[in-house]
Amino acid sequence: MITMPNKHIVREIIHNSRENSIVESCIGVAYDSGPEQAVAVVRKAVSETPGVCMEKSPLSGLEAFADSSINIGMRYWVKTEALFETQYQVNMAVFKALADHNIEIPFPPRDVHLVTGDHSVAG
Repeated sequence: MITMPNKHIVREIIHNSRENSIVESCIGVAYDSGPEQAVAVVRKAVSETPGVCMEKSPLSGLEAFADSSINIGMRYWVKTEALFETQYQVNMAVFKALADHNIEIPFPPRDVHLVTGDHSVAG
């Protein structure tokens, strides 16, 4: 435990000294994609991305059942100094791995209704 007087905290910027940070993210896959295969593909892509710390094993699994997708959660540790760089590399690796295995990343369906005719208001 480190104790600091309040006067030091109020006037100074506090820097996070943690060497590693956790990244929590998720990606949605189509319901008919086969969740076991999708989780395995995501897990492998995350684990094989350079910069992901392997001292604490990355986790992935079914996180949620959304309207148009099954969301696969990902939790992994990275060096704090390379947090965003590594996260972006992991996202690209996961995207490519899912595409390579023909696992669809769905988008929410939308219904569009066109209204025709004169809708002017008489004054």
